[in-house]
Amino acid sequence: MGKLLRREKVAELVGNLHKEGKTVVTTNGCFDILHVGHVRYLQKTKSFADVLVVLLNSDKSVRSIKGPERPVNNENDRAEILCALSCVDYVVLFDEDSPRNLLDEIKPDVYTKGADYTMETLPEADIMKKNNIKVEFISFVEGKSTTNIINQINKH
Repeated sequence: MGKLLRREKVAELVGNLHKEGKTVVTTNGCFDILHVGHVRYLQKTKSFADVLVVLLNSDKSVRSIKGPERPVNNENDRAEILCALSCVDYVVLFDEDSPRNLLDEIKPDVYTKGADYTMETLPEADIMKKNNIKVEFISFVEGKSTTNIINQINKH
């Protein structure tokens, strides 16, 4: 089995990892133009558990969230790049705007989100509480974002 998982297989995989005594951390995102902020965020996320499963927004999901001009890179390219990172153990694509349903199916031990969220503003907070999933908020690298990169390219 490679790093890229079909959605219907990820809950089974996580269940098996739990049976082996491993802890699982998840995070989600578009990861459209991978940059140092993403890499540091994913490295920090991996530090919270044995196995990191990245829940990757599909092209359909990214367009719904970010608009018709996004993503810049298609889901297959974004998934391949994430799979190439040593800190990422698995990647699974999802079509919804939010990973709520997938998180409820997977039941990871830890879920990370950017520090611009709090438990009060986290859309998945009820899923975290229901499944006793620990949430860690990770600070961003100042000035590093896909939007900033796109804006810089558009200036030139």
